[in-house]
Amino acid sequence: MNLENQKKSVEWIAELKSIAQNGLAYSKDSFDLDRYAQLEKLCVALASNLSSLGEEKITELFSHDTGYATPKIDVRGALFKNDKIMLVRENSDSLWTVPGGWADVNESPSEAVEREVIEETGYKTKAIKLIALYDKLKQEHPIQLPHTYKCFFLCKIVCLKGLPDKEISEIGFFAQNKLPPLSMKRVTPKQIARCFAHYQNFDLPSEFD
Repeated sequence: MNLENQKKSVEWIAELKSIAQNGLAYSKDSFDLDRYAQLEKLCVALASNLSSLGEEKITELFSHDTGYATPKIDVRGALFKNDKIMLVRENSDSLWTVPGGWADVNESPSEAVEREVIEETGYKTKAIKLIALYDKLKQEHPIQLPHTYKCFFLCKIVCLKGLPDKEISEIGFFAQNKLPPLSMKRVTPKQIARCFAHYQNFDLPSEFD
């Protein structure tokens, strides 16, 4: 299966999963609830067949999202020092990314990115500009579920407050032409290039899609 067909298959699975999830959340008829549960199990089987993850792991991932199905929000903070961008090395794959992660309930996007940065790096920061709001499916990431929107913020370093998170093995500042191997499921070279562009020209408009 080529990349384009794989991407389309993931989009179909995500749409079927949302139909099943919404049906389980709002349907009152017991027969319909059974059908939606069967549809959700079918989505698990399809997703497992398309990935290296087993059905048990896919079921666990799907179980984290209940109620009306919406995209998840991933926030990323671009911090610069001496014209170099801060990247963190993830223990999970030993690859590098812009610090960030999932937004939590009762947080604004800027609050979420400030929390993620200090948790991952120990640096207290202030989000000063929304660089971009991207649909992950429309970017050059490996194809993944769930459907995710990625928020990139330009952040200003305030001070060093603590130690890096245990999920992070290393922190570094890198020039645009000397980037380390990137965790492509988290950030792409083009996205880092846009972070540099907004750092170098603060007046650039925020980007989307």
